[in-house]
Amino acid sequence: MDEAIAAILDAVKSRHPDVVSQHAFDAAAFDASRDLPILHTLHLPPIVPACSGRGNHELRPPGDRVAHCLRGWRSAGIEVGRLIRNGVPDVDVVSKNPSRVALVAGRISPEKGIDHALAAARIAGLRVRVAGALYDPGYDLDLDGADRLGELTRLDLRRVMAESAVTICAVRWRSRSGWSPQRPRWPGCPVAAYRRGAMAEVVEEGVTGFLAEARPISKGSR
Repeated sequence: MDEAIAAILDAVKSRHPDVVSQHAFDAAAFDASRDLPILHTLHLPPIVPACSGRGNHELRPPGDRVAHCLRGWRSAGIEVGRLIRNGVPDVDVVSKNPSRVALVAGRISPEKGIDHALAAARIAGLRVRVAGALYDPGYDLDLDGADRLGELTRLDLRRVMAESAVTICAVRWRSRSGWSPQRPRWPGCPVAAYRRGAMAEVVEEGVTGFLAEARPISKGSR
């Protein structure tokens, strides 16, 4: 991976760009891009020590070139110059009659809390649809009884949301304002989520959805 990143950035440097927008979350990407006029957009909090500079200050990205996850990166000792918030495009609301089905949308990985979302839907007596690609092959997740839709285009996802009673976002970390809880706004689908991270900024309580305190759900819950 390090060799591939170095080769990519060597090729970029040879073209003498005016600016480079980089979305890589790898320590090598910070290290190999030091001589470039680069904007690092960080989509994750500082969960990798090498990336946050803990123990290796040379890998810290410049403070005025970091966006997203403001509090986490500042607590790791990196000063953030400007926060760039996510947004959603204006689109026509799809008029549909939703059925009693819960949608779980996003990459299938542990931090997304798919298992908690499935448990919550089953406790509520709702059939479950899961939309998203398997991101972590080692994630042992029981999807028996759920309708697996796979990875959908934005248009298809919007249609499925319009047909769903609720979209459940049970992320297990202090997520920044991501796409998953904002996309349901397009078709007017309410969001059920944990009250953590930026969810309170995205979900208007009682209007666009409902927030719950982050408590673990045992496997035996009903």
